[in-house]
Amino acid sequence: MASQTAGIQQLLAAEKRAAEKINDARKRKAQRLRQAKQEAQAEIDKYRQERERQFKEYEQQYLGTKEDIEANIRKETENSLNEMQRNVAGNKQQVIIRLLQLVCDIRPELHHNLQLQKKLNPQNL
Repeated sequence: MASQTAGIQQLLAAEKRAAEKINDARKRKAQRLRQAKQEAQAEIDKYRQERERQFKEYEQQYLGTKEDIEANIRKETENSLNEMQRNVAGNKQQVIIRLLQLVCDIRPELHHNLQLQKKLNPQNL
């Protein structure tokens, strides 16, 4: 019997050591996973920064900077406003003359409803 209890004790001790080794292995695995995630995130961040740098270079090369775009828009707006002012100045006198003609040159005419009624019933009027 004593040999059986000694054998059981050895088995329990071996089981305990195995459980500890398994726990240690799980901890190492979890640590390796965390480290791998950190390394992957660092690599992703590095790649993202590189791509953003390339995009900014491309944007500056082909589109220009934000200030350049704003300056171009301002210049185009000023040019179109100047063109409109030239058109207004050139046509201002003609518009005034036309308005005066429309206001001052009055031709009395019957309203079209009254003209229609007169054509339909000439004896009532």
